[in-house]
Amino acid sequence: MSGIDVKSRPELAARARLQTDATTGQRVLLYPEGIIELNATAHDILVRCDGKTTLDEILASLAAEYEVSHEDLREDVFACLDELHRRNLIVFTP
Repeated sequence: MSGIDVKSRPELAARARLQTDATTGQRVLLYPEGIIELNATAHDILVRCDGKTTLDEILASLAAEYEVSHEDLREDVFACLDELHRRNLIVFTP
């Protein structure tokens, strides 16, 4: 995930929002062009993307919740956020 620093602060882009589908109960990320169904882990990542919490702090929080090491989560969290960043659904601020 080049170009994204662990000290950056991810947040949902203005055009995206987290929601629970009223029919299925599935957690989803809505945006004008579509919808992404989220698994529990992706949802846990995105609810922490508030624009105030650093990526490093998000990793630490997830590691504590899932009782795994910070490094064990790093690759998966970065891959999730990188994909959403490429789709312009997540923005990073310094």
